[in-house]
Amino acid sequence: MKIERIDSYYLECPIDEPFGWSQGWANQRTALICKLTTEDGIVGWGEGGGLPSQTVIHQLFAPQLLGADSAGINRLWHQLFQSLHNDNQTGGFGGGALSAIDLALWDIAGKASHQNLSELLGGAVRAKVPVYATGLYYRENETEKLIQEALMYVEAGYRGMKTKVGGLSVDQDVERVGAIREVIGSDIHLMVDANKAYDVATAIRIGNRLADFDIHWFEEPVLANDVEGYLKVLDGQPIAIAGGEVWYNRFDARDFLAKRALHFAQPDVRFIGGISEFRNVAMMANTMGVQVCPHVWGSPIMISASISLASTFPPCPYSRAPRPYEQEPVMEFDQTPNPLRNELASVVFDQIDGYVNVPTAPGLGLEIDEMVLKRFCVNHVSSS
Repeated sequence: MKIERIDSYYLECPIDEPFGWSQGWANQRTALICKLTTEDGIVGWGEGGGLPSQTVIHQLFAPQLLGADSAGINRLWHQLFQSLHNDNQTGGFGGGALSAIDLALWDIAGKASHQNLSELLGGAVRAKVPVYATGLYYRENETEKLIQEALMYVEAGYRGMKTKVGGLSVDQDVERVGAIREVIGSDIHLMVDANKAYDVATAIRIGNRLADFDIHWFEEPVLANDVEGYLKVLDGQPIAIAGGEVWYNRFDARDFLAKRALHFAQPDVRFIGGISEFRNVAMMANTMGVQVCPHVWGSPIMISASISLASTFPPCPYSRAPRPYEQEPVMEFDQTPNPLRNELASVVFDQIDGYVNVPTAPGLGLEIDEMVLKRFCVNHVSSS
């Protein structure tokens, strides 16, 4: 099954109601989608990186991929990684490009063998994956909307949800988180995400104040690559620490895991190097007793891949009756406005009582609506 053609599509779509977090304000959603076509006509879909990753895919990777056997996923992954490694370009746009290609190769492998992704990875250990709602971002005139949104997640059956901190003053964010906890009650897991907003001292200060609200984890409290900063925040306040969504390979994750600088690791399959490298990092984390809870923020392609990966992770630690948020991984389930998530694929993933079923169709278990793809595409590049 030689690779005959590579297409990539950078998508943009406006959203009706903008929202914000500590680092910015969103008025659109974006995605970089990759399509690999074999000489047999099998199509594999991938997702990763941003617009600059297209240059890596077509100028650096395409000459190595065209005519290559798509079944050689391991060989191709290391060949592409090595082509980035010498110039230290394995992170950022390079890592995002590698992720997109890797996902598409696994999708082809599943379709060619008539196996779903979890079967290709050795089989699922759970038929459904627990998820938490990501939303509760900053919005204009948000006070009443915030409460309504939190209650909506409770009524929908979620057992956990995540909100943002770092976009307002410490006092204002503490008040905001307290209001959410009050309305959802004590039985729902509540997480906070700073998106790297704080220095160590401020992260410790707000962590100690938020601890009164029984926060399950404090995500990305300081700069993403600041291992020592993570360790100081971990020691200086009582909330469990999470991070890792912008790791681009196992080497980025190594020191965080070896030093136990966080309690929850959150690789993103669009950045970490795809399914191949995500699995490596997940096993490293399990070895260190660190729970893996996939970061998910994109199209149905990465959602499907993340569910399938999470379905194969063993309990951490092993337990007779593993429970979500304790021994079982929980996956992020983005609920912010995103037409790409809802319109792009043949499958729209939904949760029931805080769980999402594992895809069972071959490969990633979905097909892309190419009419929708073209409608949202602002930059298409092809190599053959």
